[in-house]
Amino acid sequence: MTYAALINLAAEEKSAEVTNWGGRIGWLVGLALFVALLYWLMRQGWQWRRRLQSDLPALPAAPQEPGEAKLKLSGRYHGSTTAGQWLDRIVAHGLGVRSKAELTLTDAGLVVVRPGANDFFVPAAQLREARLDKGIAGKVLTEGGLLVVTWSHGDRLIDSGFRSDRAEQHPAWVEAINSMIITTTTTEGAAR
Repeated sequence: MTYAALINLAAEEKSAEVTNWGGRIGWLVGLALFVALLYWLMRQGWQWRRRLQSDLPALPAAPQEPGEAKLKLSGRYHGSTTAGQWLDRIVAHGLGVRSKAELTLTDAGLVVVRPGANDFFVPAAQLREARLDKGIAGKVLTEGGLLVVTWSHGDRLIDSGFRSDRAEQHPAWVEAINSMIITTTTTEGAAR
């Protein structure tokens, strides 16, 4: 081959025109149906989990006058799981829905306001522990990047994960909730 023939070969178009439109459309329809099937299966799994957790009582509503705010936090609610099992997501009563969140800690308990999702309230007597962690179902962060509050509801212990817009607030929340739990436990023990 000569040099001119190689230049002409390089200048030619590399791909042929698509002539099998039926085959391409068939593949696209098949792919769309496969994606729809996967979505439907995920939805069925979510519904199945909700039915399994239907024995969870309704979430308490915040009192009209919860008292003066000790701490406030705005950030994200990342979900709730069975305590100690960070992959066992709880979806009943909207607890599985991620959302923005406004937390307020008062003497009455923890008020969680979630725009676009169900708000809930954790009475002070039901708070069990607060800690810094790195993950909860579906969300993994750096060590200490997640505020996890353990609370009892019905006969279950629940871990709820929150991330503040300002992560340096997390240690103050852990200290405040844990000292509130100690005070509540001491007060209940003295009352008996």
